[in-house]
Amino acid sequence: MKIFQYLLATFVASFMLVGCVSKSHLAKKEVSDNAKLFNKPSNEKAGLYIYRESGIVGSLTRKNLYIDDRFIAESSPNMFFYVEVDGDKEYKISTESEFSNNDIILKIDKNKLYFINQYIRGGVFNRGANLKIIDEKVAKKAILNPNMELGNTFK
Repeated sequence: MKIFQYLLATFVASFMLVGCVSKSHLAKKEVSDNAKLFNKPSNEKAGLYIYRESGIVGSLTRKNLYIDDRFIAESSPNMFFYVEVDGDKEYKISTESEFSNNDIILKIDKNKLYFINQYIRGGVFNRGANLKIIDEKVAKKAILNPNMELGNTFK
């Protein structure tokens, strides 16, 4: 009986710690709120928002995001990322998927905002992910959802 109690206590404690660790990749609330203002990017830059809404498929799945093959973040449901990049350039935006990365090529003009939705889809062995360019009005509505939080990026 003591072994069962010990295992139960260990199990509960580990779940509590996992909950704390899972929030460590989020930006502070003030930074998240500021990103939701959709301010004009810095001089000669463009703003890139990549967001992922929650859904039934892949709700526990995390997927890596890349810009020009450089890791920028790991996404979770109800999370968005904001990155400023040099304007007037072409970028490859990628997401980890089931067997390999899925990419989109995006020509980015300076002083503009761009919005990309990362969505999770079913797969053969694992959940896959894909990206699509989204209309500004639709994307802003999704990002302004109170449950949507800004994730930290690794530039």
